[in-house]
Amino acid sequence: RRLREAMIGEVEWPGARLSVGASLGIALAPEHGWDVEALLGRADLAMHRAKGAPDEPLMVYDARMDEASRGRSALTMELKAALANGELELFFQPQNDNETREIVGFEALLRWRHPTRGLVSPDEFVPLAESTGLIGEIGDWVLQEACRIAAGWPRSIGIAVNVAPRQLARPDFAETVMDALLVSGLEAGRLELEIAEASLIADQERARRVISAVKRAGVRVAMDDYGTGYASLATLKAFPFDKIKIDRSFIHNLPDDRQAAAIVRSTLILGEALEIPVLAEGVETEAQLAFLRQIGCASSQGWLFGRPADRAATEALIRARQTAGAQVPVSG
Repeated sequence: RRLREAMIGEVEWPGARLSVGASLGIALAPEHGWDVEALLGRADLAMHRAKGAPDEPLMVYDARMDEASRGRSALTMELKAALANGELELFFQPQNDNETREIVGFEALLRWRHPTRGLVSPDEFVPLAESTGLIGEIGDWVLQEACRIAAGWPRSIGIAVNVAPRQLARPDFAETVMDALLVSGLEAGRLELEIAEASLIADQERARRVISAVKRAGVRVAMDDYGTGYASLATLKAFPFDKIKIDRSFIHNLPDDRQAAAIVRSTLILGEALEIPVLAEGVETEAQLAFLRQIGCASSQGWLFGRPADRAATEALIRARQTAGAQVPVSG
């Protein structure tokens, strides 16, 4: 702990004050072995566990860490093979107009249909893909597949695709988006890229260039998970977003949670001032929808309108709407 205290703190830098952090992993002899390489490896495992637990910056090795590491390595190898073997697929969740309840688009959501484990939750494998760098290749596949599938839908229906930080950081990401549109034949205006604020922090200037490039081509850009970042107001001012998506954590307890209600109201006021439409995520009840309609929120996404469904079920829903004579407004 004294070693960590000596390492952390603030460093003076021309025009700035930099904050330094440190996570330490510990392995002891003879409890954790005598071999130097084994001890270093186990200390490294403990350090990585400490990095993932910000409230516990010092971590002592535990044998269970080896089991978790082996399981993680095995899952990583399986995930690498999953893309080549066609085990990844897209589910789609509708986004609806709050007044008419008609569909205004779909969000593409990644799923992994494992040959023995069944449908693996994205909460389990997406963080793994991000930490190992696989998210770049997987994210490109999601973009291409979403555009390909949506190109076969009625032209009035848009598609929203999440963009990972590693994707946005790549200099050629705008070209990747253009290629996906060109190959699929999807009109640029039907594609919406959802970008979380965390993706913009590392290199704002590069992110701004990439976002400007895709917008010049006609692609729409939404700020995802609004309200969970540290500088959302500054980010909205700095980037030309076409939509704000309020994070589901602020919708869950509406309309009874006064603080959440105040945050949602203020977001609507901000969106109106900036001329950016707002979509609420995680809408599950009629009471939540009624509140959102009352305060002027344009659209919603959540279990009230439909859970994520595979391609077949999604296209059956689209056909049913068309057969019933329901008009599906243009996305946005």
